[in-house]
Amino acid sequence: MSAKILDGKAIALELRESIRAEVDRQVAAGKPRPGLAVIMVGDDPASAVYVRNKKIACEKAGFNDVSEVLPAQTTQQEVLALIDKLNADESVHGIIVQLPVPAHIDPEEIIERISPCKDVDGFHPYNVGRLATRMPIMAPCTPHGVMTMLAKTGIQLRGLDAVVVGASNIVGVPQLLELLNERATVTVCHSATKNLAHKVAQADLVVVGVGIPEMVKGDWIKPGAIVIDVGINRMDDGRLVGDVEFEVAKEHASWITPVPGGVGPMTIATLLENTMKVAYHLDCKAK
Repeated sequence: MSAKILDGKAIALELRESIRAEVDRQVAAGKPRPGLAVIMVGDDPASAVYVRNKKIACEKAGFNDVSEVLPAQTTQQEVLALIDKLNADESVHGIIVQLPVPAHIDPEEIIERISPCKDVDGFHPYNVGRLATRMPIMAPCTPHGVMTMLAKTGIQLRGLDAVVVGASNIVGVPQLLELLNERATVTVCHSATKNLAHKVAQADLVVVGVGIPEMVKGDWIKPGAIVIDVGINRMDDGRLVGDVEFEVAKEHASWITPVPGGVGPMTIATLLENTMKVAYHLDCKAK
């Protein structure tokens, strides 16, 4: 058996095209274009590539890109003041701060300063709390993108045994909440988990996001399981690999995401989806 490939590029393209069509309809009806502000502090090379890709995606979707690139020496108060300005700007519908930030910047304070209504990354404690209480407004982009991909399989998640490997606030914890809200039975594994291979081998669905190349071995995968690999790692020889041993895993799984071209494109597409939601469909009362 060889797994079917969950093509994130194709699914993201379909989502972006539907977003562009919605934007065109709204603009034709006299509504403003969605405005997305990405704040980047410093010159981290990986962040610069990611921000550039977001800018291109904004242009293709018909958004106004109002991003800000600040020098590395920018102070905490200067970043907070910029966020206050963007919070008050009605033409800006989404605000994100590109992580990581320089060591002298407190990312938690920065994230909490963003209005929950404009927190299109879905990282604000208000939005995470609403997701945890089954009243989501703004879902974190990568886990929600994973849910969009899973819907494409046509497989009912209710009752599945799912294992999430990795417990970060960006992927692992919100992924747990997303799957739990779909009535899957979810186990979250992390660096203190005992006998990880055994736990993975019991899972109908495995989502991995730990940033360790091919940490989850392909022969751990239960026959017929769905495998979602959130990781992307560059090897010394230049290859990009995920957190799952893909070539072996694909011989066990029913569906699997490739790296690259799997979850990655869905993150930016979902960011655009969240921003459009704020611009046209969200009546948010959060302060």
